[in-house]
Amino acid sequence: MDFIDLKTQQKAILPAINDRIQRVLAHGQYIMGPEVFELEERLAAYVGVKHAITCSSGTDALLMPLMAYDVGPGDAIFTTPFTFIATAEVIQLLGATAVFVDIDPKTYNLDPQALEQAIAGLGQNPQTAALRPRGIIPVDLFGQPADYDAINAIARQHQLFVIEDAAQSFGATYKGRKTCSLADVAATSFFPAKPLGGYGDGGAVFTNDDGLAEILRSIRNHGQGRDRYENVRIGLNGRLDTIQAAVLLVKLDIFQQEVADREEVAARYTAGLKEVVTTPFVAPECTSVWAQYSVLSDQRQVLQNRLKAAGIPTAVYYPIPLHLQRAFIHLGHRPGDFPVSEQIAQQIFSVPMHPYLGADQQDVIIKTVKSK
Repeated sequence: MDFIDLKTQQKAILPAINDRIQRVLAHGQYIMGPEVFELEERLAAYVGVKHAITCSSGTDALLMPLMAYDVGPGDAIFTTPFTFIATAEVIQLLGATAVFVDIDPKTYNLDPQALEQAIAGLGQNPQTAALRPRGIIPVDLFGQPADYDAINAIARQHQLFVIEDAAQSFGATYKGRKTCSLADVAATSFFPAKPLGGYGDGGAVFTNDDGLAEILRSIRNHGQGRDRYENVRIGLNGRLDTIQAAVLLVKLDIFQQEVADREEVAARYTAGLKEVVTTPFVAPECTSVWAQYSVLSDQRQVLQNRLKAAGIPTAVYYPIPLHLQRAFIHLGHRPGDFPVSEQIAQQIFSVPMHPYLGADQQDVIIKTVKSK
């Protein structure tokens, strides 16, 4: 059994994939070919924003907006410690400081109340008093959006920008609005395992701000100005390959059906597992795209071993919160600083989740978890 089944999906769309790739091979525009711009138009229309700027990875999709906002040393960016390292890595790459904020115990997303406390406490701590609060990066963990109305209100009060880390949530909704449209700017990932994934790395940035979009397009292409040999700023080699755009265009055709299928898979899991583990909570104003189906148990290792013995793969997202990672040791955090994140990290694990997971396969997984 596969944790994420990309082979079944590929069989269903292989003729269309081959056709799209052959078109790229025929025109030979492997960098910034027409498929890239076609994809950007379709992504923007799907999300409901003016601009979608594709790029080479989800990490670059987070880095580029920070560069556009001229983030650097002395700046504080508030984010969650319960996420993949890329969210905070990009902050540190620019010399800024990640100020971690604990998570909501039900959604595992950044807690707005804790965010207010972290902003207020910045100047009260001698180690952070000199930092300038600049922005917030909430994460839509496992496919569910954070509470953006609350977070955006706090941001406006303190004149901070908000970057929506939607690497796991493309296709989900918050109060009827699509993810990637919920903040000043948003970033998503097209890593193969994501709900909308390519056959390699890729990402996109979304915004309604015309000026910001112009800067982002410049940054992704070495800070280009009017032409490739005029460089108006320091940028990146951050372009999305044309062949990846071609693959994503085909996958976008079937994406909404896959979102619906993921919802069915999640509902079956919840019905079958809710009596033996803590199943995911989705806020009533949200829908999740179920990038992962993650449960909590104080018997995690026992359950993982039982599933492994039955040939069923599992994963732990994320076993060590970022504030306890060696990469952020200079921030001086200790165990206990973010208790909710630490508790969730000790109990969480994920079971296979993809739109092609049949009810019979799920029955095996559910029965194995329930067995003694």
